[in-house]
Amino acid sequence: MSSKILIIGACGQIGTELTLKLREIHGVDNVIASDINTRKLDLVNAGPFVILDAKNFNAIKDCCINHNVDTVYLMAALLSATGEKYPMEAWDLNMNSLFHVLNLAKVGQIKKVFWPSSIAVFGPTTPRENTPQHTICEPTTVYGITKQVGERWCEYYHDKYGVDVRSLRYPGIISHKAMPGGGTTDYAVEIYHEAIKEKKYESFLSENTKLPMMFMDDAIAATTELMAAPPENITIRSSYNLSAISFTPQDVANSIKAEIPEFTMTYNPDFRQAIADSWPSSIDDAVARKDWNWDHQFNLSRMTEVMLKNLHVKYNS
Repeated sequence: MSSKILIIGACGQIGTELTLKLREIHGVDNVIASDINTRKLDLVNAGPFVILDAKNFNAIKDCCINHNVDTVYLMAALLSATGEKYPMEAWDLNMNSLFHVLNLAKVGQIKKVFWPSSIAVFGPTTPRENTPQHTICEPTTVYGITKQVGERWCEYYHDKYGVDVRSLRYPGIISHKAMPGGGTTDYAVEIYHEAIKEKKYESFLSENTKLPMMFMDDAIAATTELMAAPPENITIRSSYNLSAISFTPQDVANSIKAEIPEFTMTYNPDFRQAIADSWPSSIDDAVARKDWNWDHQFNLSRMTEVMLKNLHVKYNS
């Protein structure tokens, strides 16, 4: 039986599109999607799917054994805004799921692991412009704390046990295929939906809040390229800085107005503003670009064009 890939948290925003790409690369039958429920029936019906609780070690172990899994993408997590509402649940899911996968890799059950980190590892003491790969990390959110601790454990398991674990510090991710799941950068997805539906949007971040962002296609490309890179090229075993574009809510609004002149934007910052204010405005990802030739393809105007085109079809078909 050929070895398989398991995606834990496949029904999430990134997991959904990562599943599709990995099946395109490796074949549908070689990529097993899993999540705690079957809320996305199109994904469930598109290939092998397993109901799996990321907090259940034995369930993950049995799934890996039964399906001859040798590579795991652990995408299950409680994100920044949701994590502030449910801090202990965020700690439980984000940390224990990582330990389960790392411990299976430690004993050789799994050969390769992908685990996503985030710009949430940074905090108000981090340099905000062109944040370097190695810098101060003093996160102020539960989500950020779990990602910072997770980075240290990934590096530890690689250094002590030889686990081939790889990671990216994702910026805000924007997609027209899946709605976001409770993050501070969600406005940058919601705004496009509302631009098509209502021609207006009220942002929960202030107009000049600049944050690192990335179109989903670039995020998926970075993930698959990192995992395909030879082990000797991987010099960062905590998590790589990853960057594409940085913009403000005002920048997005202006790019939408270029396509939909009647679009209007208002601002009503909520608790997520403080989270955003603790994060960098731009990221230096020179190490990723050097180690495995990372390069993004989408700027803001191209992303807006693709988002509006696809959402127009979705809401008017």
